[in-house]
Parts: sequence; C-alpha cells; structure tokens
Amino acid sequence: MSTEIAPRWTDEELNSDGVSKKDLISYLQETGSNDFLLAHKLNGKLNNVAKTAKKPALITAYKALFETKQFRSSDEVSAAEIKHEKTEAPKDKASEEVHQHEKEVPKYTKKVTKKGTGERLPKKGDRVSVYYTGMLEDGTVFDTNTKPKGRKPVSPLVFKVGTGQVIRGWDEALMTMVQGEKARLTIEPEWAYGRQGHAAAGIPPHAALIFDVELVVVD
Repeated sequence: MSTEIAPRWTDEELNSDGVSKKDLISYLQETGSNDFLLAHKLNGKLNNVAKTAKKPALITAYKALFETKQFRSSDEVSAAEIKHEKTEAPKDKASEEVHQHEKEVPKYTKKVTKKGTGERLPKKGDRVSVYYTGMLEDGTVFDTNTKPKGRKPVSPLVFKVGTGQVIRGWDEALMTMVQGEKARLTIEPEWAYGRQGHAAAGIPPHAALIFDVELVVVD
C-alpha cells in the first residue's frame, strides 16, 4: 500500500534557488510510484535525468504527485531496476552463450613440426623472438626472415606477444608454443589481413595464410 505524504516545499520555495533540479528529482524518485516516474520520464540515474529535465517541468510533476497521490508503496522496487530488467529480459541466455562460444573459436590451426624444449607458454606482453616463412595457400612465399636480405644478416623478429604488434593469428598461436618449438600455422583471413589484404606484401584480400614458425626465445 502507498502512504500519503505531505508536500516538502511551498510554491515560493520551489521557485527559489534554494531548491535545485536534483533536489526535486531525488525527492520525486523517492516518493513517486514507478508508473508516475515513467509517465513523467523521471526514471533512471539522477545525473542522467538532471541533464535533460527542466525545472518548470519538475515543479509541475511535483504538484501532480500530490494531486494524483501516486506515491511509492513500501514493496515497490525502484524504477531504475525495472528499466534494467526490461532491457535485460529479451536476451536469450542460451543463444548468448552460443554466440560467446562462436567468438572464441580459434581462426587458425597449428601443426607442430618440432617439439620445443621450453617449459612455459608465453604470456601477453612477453618478448618473443621468432623465425618465420609466410606463404599463400598456393605455396607462394611472400615474406621470410630465415634468409639474408642483401647485407642484412639473418635475425629473428622480436616483439611483445599478445599486444597487437602482429596479426592476431600470430598473437594467439604463439601463446600456445614453447621455446624451441617449430610449427606450421594456417591462419584464416579474419585473423590475418582480412578483406583488405596487404598489397605491398603481395597478400590478396580474403587470403588464408600459412606460416612456418620457430619460437626461438621467450623473455
């Protein structure tokens, strides 16, 4: 049951600077029923309501509350909670879990060609050193650091794994390898260069890529 409440402010006080918009909103949210608050668009967080509400409209709502006696009952939950429940209710938990699972399906496969000697897997942010050869599905090599380029000696690629410095397929796959391990990675376009490709490297759009990689060092 709702309880009748006496007005807190007089008309003179309402129109003075002594009563702010937030004072009115807070009072109305505490005393008005959810139906009343929803009808006057006063449900929601105090600061959010205050951004859009005008004081004359709040005064009108204040007077209407006592005219209609739509006071909050003792067992009524807040309008903010009701709004949240209405937002969350349509979600289907089963489909959401399936969608989450689908997002986590790896977009690469890994075939170990030589077991490593390391004991721990790299973690996000670890510095790794990698030798690699990258190929298209037809076997065309588009990049490698296993052969010298001009006068530049052979050296591994060094970067922080899991931080987006390389394509996602590399970030994800290398964190499943140990030091000394060699593997062949087949990476789907979504975790490689996607629909854009990489024209400068000779990689066409929507290309799956194959990499022979060796994880040399994990720091």
